[in-house]
Amino acid sequence: MFSYHFMVNAFSAGTIVAVLAAFVGWFMVLREQSFAGHTLSLVGFPGAAGAVWLGASAGLGFFAFCTAAALVIAAVPRSTAHTFSEESAVIGTVQAFALACGLLFVSLYEGFLNGVTGLLFGNFLGITDGQVRALLVTAVACVGVLAAVWRPLLYASVDPDVASARGVPSRALGVVFLVVLGLAVAEAAQITGALLVFALLVVPAAAAQRVTARPDLGIALAIGFALAIVWSSLTIAYWSPYPVGFWISAIALVVYGAARLYARVVPV
Repeated sequence: MFSYHFMVNAFSAGTIVAVLAAFVGWFMVLREQSFAGHTLSLVGFPGAAGAVWLGASAGLGFFAFCTAAALVIAAVPRSTAHTFSEESAVIGTVQAFALACGLLFVSLYEGFLNGVTGLLFGNFLGITDGQVRALLVTAVACVGVLAAVWRPLLYASVDPDVASARGVPSRALGVVFLVVLGLAVAEAAQITGALLVFALLVVPAAAAQRVTARPDLGIALAIGFALAIVWSSLTIAYWSPYPVGFWISAIALVVYGAARLYARVVPV
């Protein structure tokens, strides 16, 4: 399998994306911002479609639209129950408008349907060396930012009101995290597609938090789950006629179900 360069690139890119998605996804689930992450993954589709329509790189569209949407969502405060509902309304509005833009850009492009399918469901087996390097640089930058704000971000995620009262810049940390989340989604969507990125972003993190409440162990487990999902999916897809995206989603479902079963037997 590894005698083929495209499989080496697929495993390299999948490893990078799995680590980043699990790390960022753990905070996303902890902060109860899965809806925001889902919206950002959908926003990547019109971004990529618009970029292709304009003759630019699809990756540029992913990063531009996801980052812009993250900043829009970050503009809404999250400190009270009222603003939580306001945030949901803003996120839903962004999601609806983004999908409408995606439909518009696809109709204007009038390209092959296979290209649209790639934007929606990804293409693990068509990753270039340049894409792998770009994914690595982005992942290192995002992980570095999260590592730098690890303690205050964790505090602000668990109890934002108390953290703010103690002088922790919860608002600024929320903006930083959403931008990192947008970049992570844009990176993962380039190989999983806009519709399947959520499988790597939320499932490993949610499964890990079912198994343990310890942050360090939880993140390590989330990364382990994500790597297992990606590596096993690529291996099975190589020997089967079915697409990688299907196996990622199917194996992720099995992992989450096993984590829930474990939590019922051994309470966290």
